[in-house]
Amino acid sequence: MQRISPCLWFDNQAEEAVKFYLSIFRNSKIKSTTRFGEAGPGPKGSVMVIAFELDGVELIALNGGPIFKFNEAVSLSISCQSQAEVDHYWNKLTAGGTESQCGWLKDKYGVSWQVVPLPLTELMASSDAPRVKRMTEAMFKMKKLDIAALEKAYSG
Repeated sequence: MQRISPCLWFDNQAEEAVKFYLSIFRNSKIKSTTRFGEAGPGPKGSVMVIAFELDGVELIALNGGPIFKFNEAVSLSISCQSQAEVDHYWNKLTAGGTESQCGWLKDKYGVSWQVVPLPLTELMASSDAPRVKRMTEAMFKMKKLDIAALEKAYSG
């Protein structure tokens, strides 16, 4: 069991959002669903909380009402081995959502995600400051990250 799990507060779309995420991430499943009872505050029988797993990471989705909204202060980061993986997650998660800069996006529920190619993190750790600077400048011009373009900028 994972000791700390992010809890995503939805108005009333928790079940819909979880099904959407499960369709995108392999090795994912719903672990449990709790429904509102007589005491509410949601309609009796409707979903209150769903515990679910995305590719081995446990999360919680809560139907808490319209009080709080998602923002970029918290995001879920996806480490990708290849451009094909970057493309897959980017295309699926931006469907109905919005693209931002440098690999960031918001899905159709307002949840912020970072789609990060692992080669980028490896190159960013380089001690060669001029190469890292060129690559970083190229990254700032991108929405979805392009590994080949980042490597080309790094190489000069």
